[in-house]
Amino acid sequence: MRIFHRRSRAADRGAPARRSAGARESGAVAPVGAVNGYAVLEAVAALPVSTWRYLWEPEDVRHLGPMAQDWHAAFGFNQDDTTIPVVDGLGVALVCVQALHRRVEELTAEVDRLREAESAHAPDAV
Repeated sequence: MRIFHRRSRAADRGAPARRSAGARESGAVAPVGAVNGYAVLEAVAALPVSTWRYLWEPEDVRHLGPMAQDWHAAFGFNQDDTTIPVVDGLGVALVCVQALHRRVEELTAEVDRLREAESAHAPDAV
């Protein structure tokens, strides 16, 4: 059995309400590298998603998501292919939201340019 330690909320009472992106607890994390959000988004788009249940659950129970084996093949974050760590699922979801936001911004800028070009070439409406 693994035991995960979490800081108590009481320890946070004296801390500022919001920390800067660079302010991390000493020794809590070790940044490894940047992530290509578009590549992660493509991997998620190709990831099979289905409903499933654990064998010990009643027949009518359903969960929605990828199989851990497919997740491991797509990302390889965890050491085995039997679980999907919640922190990795959240990280993948956030980087996909960021990539989609950038893509929407790019497409919006392109539509604006096309509209400006069209209005510059269109005859004046009477």
